[in-house]
Amino acid sequence: MLDKETLVAWDKRYLWHPFTQMQDWLTEDVVIIERGEGCYLIDAVGNRYIDGTASMWTNVHGHNHPELNTALKAQLDKIAHTTLLGYSNVPAIRLAQKLVEITPAGLNKVFYSDNGSTAVEIALKMAYQYWQHKGEPQRKLFIHFDNAYHGDTIGAMSVGGIDSFHTTFDSLLFKGVRVSAPETYRSTCYTDTSDNNTAVKTRWLHAVEAALSENAGQVAGIILEPLIQGAGGMLVAPKGFLKELAVFAKRWETLLIVDEVMTGFGRTGKMWACEHENVTPDILCTAKGLAAGYLPLAATLTTDNLYNAFLGKYRDLKTFFHGHTFTGNPLACAVALENIAIFERENLLSELQPTIEHFRNRLQEFYRLPHVGDVRVCGLAAGVELMENPGSHTPYPFEEKVGIRVCKEALARGAMLRSLVNTIVLMPTLQITISALDTLLDIVYTSIETVTKK
Repeated sequence: MLDKETLVAWDKRYLWHPFTQMQDWLTEDVVIIERGEGCYLIDAVGNRYIDGTASMWTNVHGHNHPELNTALKAQLDKIAHTTLLGYSNVPAIRLAQKLVEITPAGLNKVFYSDNGSTAVEIALKMAYQYWQHKGEPQRKLFIHFDNAYHGDTIGAMSVGGIDSFHTTFDSLLFKGVRVSAPETYRSTCYTDTSDNNTAVKTRWLHAVEAALSENAGQVAGIILEPLIQGAGGMLVAPKGFLKELAVFAKRWETLLIVDEVMTGFGRTGKMWACEHENVTPDILCTAKGLAAGYLPLAATLTTDNLYNAFLGKYRDLKTFFHGHTFTGNPLACAVALENIAIFERENLLSELQPTIEHFRNRLQEFYRLPHVGDVRVCGLAAGVELMENPGSHTPYPFEEKVGIRVCKEALARGAMLRSLVNTIVLMPTLQITISALDTLLDIVYTSIETVTKK
């Protein structure tokens, strides 16, 4: 076993970490995770941390889960991987059937890939090619939103809306129609009332309708993260916004694509965020929680109508020419099947409701802190936005790294977090106990208080 000093040295010599300024990284201590137990992560020297972000929003039932481990080992004894290009495998077939069963009615076809970015990339390519097969090749535009994050591949970035992530690559991205985001706190007309929720929703819906009208007959689809935008700052949409978008999509005869990569698998309190507003999209993308945080796996689900447009004789070239080496990987699919089985055996969505209520109630206490500007909660996902002056909506300067400093303070106190600039993200595993959740929230509260007093 290598000692920590050697591991740190090798890390800094050989690894390039995602979304990380490596010049800073080279001067800092490195936490190296060695194992996990339930909602806890344990580093190479034995320190324990509550996993406050479910290991990038993926972990569902806790780390080192015995039943998930058993499912993985059982499949490994059979076969680790076999291609889905021209052949099939048992776990991929069984999981496809189960995904159709648990997603909104009408999503009857499953296309596998490896991660959220690829799930979205597939959705965009499917939608684009669909309209060509339908004799409307002019439909090339996608309506998307400010602050949206759909991944880091070229197509996914093209429908994103986070300038700090995407601007560098502008010349590589395809043209779309970007409209104002469905959120409230940062809106100029924000006030904390239900009437304002309606006003803000109306404002954003008008922006979407204007985009549809100005580009009539040219829109291939509308894509969004339903109910809550993740990497854009944990921004919660006004109630009813998704439902109205679905109405618009039908009225303007375009496709509705929901990116449930982060919101799926119970994160919002239902299996799928779109179920909160009884919406069945034309395409649904899922990843992250699909394999319970164990292995890379994603799926793009769509309707018979879209699928049937790709059927034809071989010479017609209607085939969807897209695939990945590890598409439908048997190990990942076997774990995903057990993940869903645990949801069903433990009646998890129902059992989760008291935890969600406790989470929401405890988070309201954060408003006592003078530099907490907003607390946004959707199910077991939340963002605590820190402000230099909440009264005037004055943010902390980017270069002060207040969010990063809060995360470092929390780490020293036993919780692993992630910040989105000045927004602290809270997204624990769904199976976290109330006691552990209280410990996590106490750590975050104290860490914010400590850093913002300095």
